[in-house]
Amino acid sequence: MPITKALETHIDHISILDEHGSFDEALGKDLIPDEDLLKLYQHMVVCRKLDEIAFKLQRSGRMGTFPQNMGQEATSLGAAYMLDDTDWMVTCYRENCGLFWRGLPMEKILQHWMGDERGNQIDRKHYCTPIAVPIGTQMLHATGLAWGAKYRGESQIACTFFGDGATSEGDFHEAMNFAANLDIPVIFFCQNNQWAISVPTSIQCSAPTVAQRGMAYGVECLQCDGNDIFAVAWCMKKAIESARDHNRPVFIEAVTYRLGDHTTADDARRYRDEEEVALWQSRDPLKRMRTFLESKGLWNDAQQAELDEHAEATVTAAVERAESIETPSRDDIFNWTFADIPEQIATQRDTMRTTSIGQDPSQIASEQATTQA
Repeated sequence: MPITKALETHIDHISILDEHGSFDEALGKDLIPDEDLLKLYQHMVVCRKLDEIAFKLQRSGRMGTFPQNMGQEATSLGAAYMLDDTDWMVTCYRENCGLFWRGLPMEKILQHWMGDERGNQIDRKHYCTPIAVPIGTQMLHATGLAWGAKYRGESQIACTFFGDGATSEGDFHEAMNFAANLDIPVIFFCQNNQWAISVPTSIQCSAPTVAQRGMAYGVECLQCDGNDIFAVAWCMKKAIESARDHNRPVFIEAVTYRLGDHTTADDARRYRDEEEVALWQSRDPLKRMRTFLESKGLWNDAQQAELDEHAEATVTAAVERAESIETPSRDDIFNWTFADIPEQIATQRDTMRTTSIGQDPSQIASEQATTQA
């Protein structure tokens, strides 16, 4: 019998505005109106300022570990810009720019990293799930949310974000397999920032692209310049049409870079070359966008100075709101765990003692004796 090809395919790489200022008019024309482009740039500058101030908060002991977003702003922002307000955004922990564009109050993110669980109490109107620190688990949640919308006959879709390292997790493969086989309208948005903490993508994935991991499940796969908000928007537009109109999942690999450390508990200088960081700094999405706006006569130094002041004031106000929130009651852990609090749990809450001591105060004497001994 002759040898025939079982499969032959390709993956498109999309780039519209590169780091040198070259703009592809054919692909980028009318994709993002100038008015929106200005708002998107201003938004990214504010989010970059949050990274700067959050780093100082952590170093001064006012906040716990924080994962900076700088260098990756165009990915989640471009996606959030293209999604409908009622589409789900299911994030991991480096999507601040997209979340804030959705209207999530900035202090929510600060409270989360300050250890205040109320930072994860997100109003339903934002259609955003809380930050997911465990690697890859949120992809299953997104698939379930999109499946539920499809079951109810709604046009709502879900977009979930994750890093290149998450594609090595079982949760990724289970979510992809489930979404592909059941025709679930979910967009899998991989932010390939070149590093899974200290493990480079070349070790994490031996294939030429991370995107082709999605091809095994028969879904459409795209790759784009993740520092080019036009390319992100172009891919998202195509993915949204496929998901909403055809109930098909789509895999997007946005090639970007984590300019900072993995978190404030990391020191990337121990495993990254300075030359590599410098190369990607030249591809910074903020620098790229500012250069483009200036070339169109839409931006100047005076506007930048005014924006920098606005960004400082905006983030400072968010920090004040995060730190001035009323101290939670110790009863909250009981009151918000049970719909109807069992009697023995109510006793623990009211006495702040173990169940047995709370129910039998005579045991207090034996406890005190043991402590004194």
